[in-house]
Amino acid sequence: MYNKNAFTIDEHIAQLQERGLVIADKVLAAHYLSHVSYYRLAGYWWPMQADKAQHKFKENSKFEDIIHLYNFDRELRILIFDAIEKIEISLRTKLIYHLSHEFDPWWFQNIAIFQDSGALIETLANLKEEIERSKDIFIKEHKKRYKEDLRFPPAWKSLEMTSFGSLSKLYGNLKNTIKSKDTIAEELGAVNHTYLPSWLQSIAQIRNYCAHHSRLWNKNLPGTPKILPRPPHRWLVDVPADTQKLYLHLCIIRYMLNIIAPENSFALKMKELLTRYPSVDPNALGFKVNWENEALWN
Repeated sequence: MYNKNAFTIDEHIAQLQERGLVIADKVLAAHYLSHVSYYRLAGYWWPMQADKAQHKFKENSKFEDIIHLYNFDRELRILIFDAIEKIEISLRTKLIYHLSHEFDPWWFQNIAIFQDSGALIETLANLKEEIERSKDIFIKEHKKRYKEDLRFPPAWKSLEMTSFGSLSKLYGNLKNTIKSKDTIAEELGAVNHTYLPSWLQSIAQIRNYCAHHSRLWNKNLPGTPKILPRPPHRWLVDVPADTQKLYLHLCIIRYMLNIIAPENSFALKMKELLTRYPSVDPNALGFKVNWENEALWN
């Protein structure tokens, strides 16, 4: 049975020092622990522990290095979130445009074009909640003007309300015979529907980590994106085998960005971020040696 009581900040600092963590500035440590919870920071000092059962730190482990890692990770999430925004808006635009033309403006309610009706009903339930909560003028005006129409607003209104995760699920759940599914994949550089669903699932998971300020540094990611054997656009010579580390997922984000926003500065900002934090080991994120020399990142 768990029977530990809450520690004060001073008690936390004393415990960390007893376990071998070097804290040169206790005032700084107290400041961070009063604004960033102990267990949020613990994810950054976990690899610094030599004995994880007793929580003993490796020699010369410093609190300042933990803060550098924390700040690096925070800036990394902001950079990635900005990049994912462009992918999300592009995906939403293409779903609305292609499927509304292939079928009609209410294609997303058409069970016949989806593989899993149960999953679609769940997605639509979430979308309905978003629409009902919406304060957007175009949604309020639609409800007022077409109150007799019990359908969702058309795709170009409704899908502006939904999350990247729901957009990803809508796309992945489309039957593989739907022409627009391949068209969208081709326009986003994924050739056909075989690869894009896993890319979107991966990016949606990373977006959620960013949105909830969760640690990305040294995290094993759950998604397993499928890799194109012969990508039509700039890609990697040295493709990482480890799909759990962030680097491969960043490569997919960069690949898609190069199509959606060719003048993007994602690569430059990534290089600048790693330069600003030289104590951060890129290997913990899965970065390959000389990654910046790959055509994808130039």
